[in-house]
Amino acid sequence: MTENDDDSFTYDPAVNYDDDTMAQQRDIEKEIAATQPLISVILNFDDIAEEYAKEDGVYLKKIEDLKTRYKSIRRTRGDGNCFFRAFGFAYLEKLLKDTVEYKRFKTIAKKSKDELVSLGFPQFTLEDFHDTFMDIVSQVEDPGTIDKIFETFNDQGLSDYFVVYLRLLVSGHLQGNEETYLPFIDEMRTVKEFCGQEVEPMGKESDHIHIVALAKALGVGISVEYMDRGTQSKSTMHHFSPSDDQQDPQTQSALTLLYRPGHYDIIYPL
Repeated sequence: MTENDDDSFTYDPAVNYDDDTMAQQRDIEKEIAATQPLISVILNFDDIAEEYAKEDGVYLKKIEDLKTRYKSIRRTRGDGNCFFRAFGFAYLEKLLKDTVEYKRFKTIAKKSKDELVSLGFPQFTLEDFHDTFMDIVSQVEDPGTIDKIFETFNDQGLSDYFVVYLRLLVSGHLQGNEETYLPFIDEMRTVKEFCGQEVEPMGKESDHIHIVALAKALGVGISVEYMDRGTQSKSTMHHFSPSDDQQDPQTQSALTLLYRPGHYDIIYPL
């Protein structure tokens, strides 16, 4: 059907339009997978300026502003998991140079499975995801290298297992603090229903509540530069702190992500 024959379209009950839509979506996903790595090499902002200009010229002004504060960017695949994948890679990259933070995080990661089980998550299901998660976390240990982490995060199976477990950690935090988060859940859903529909499934995009929960679940400060199509010439920085105590060293952001509608990438300060 073209733009000029909308009026001539006749619904055919013999055609499964849902299957057609799903097939089209799978084709799009295959195309994305074939052309975009899960995590890219480091790029400079000039490398991506042309792509952004195709979408909206307003972005170019904001790219110029970002260049005054950030030196480079890593792209992530736009598959609905970009927030969790970007966070995971950027955080492990930071831990390569911070042994104290690494030990703190590894302790939290180790005991997280038992905490999720206590919240009602099935232990049998968690075992494989937690084991793989801990194996990847352990890659930070000496002689941990960025090349090894880069290889792991571009391995679809390993990378997706890591993302799944981060999603489960967010779900566990939300459900374990239901009274805090219920007022922010729409459509009259319970926190458990929200998690089952919007947090745990792969491919579901992340929003403000996911970032807040992940920061608090892991005790990791996260900064996000929000770059939208608004008329202002600069992006807007948001800090997601794991602590309400501004003197707590954990309030300092461990990493910075760049957000434009529907997508997260990793950016590196000057």
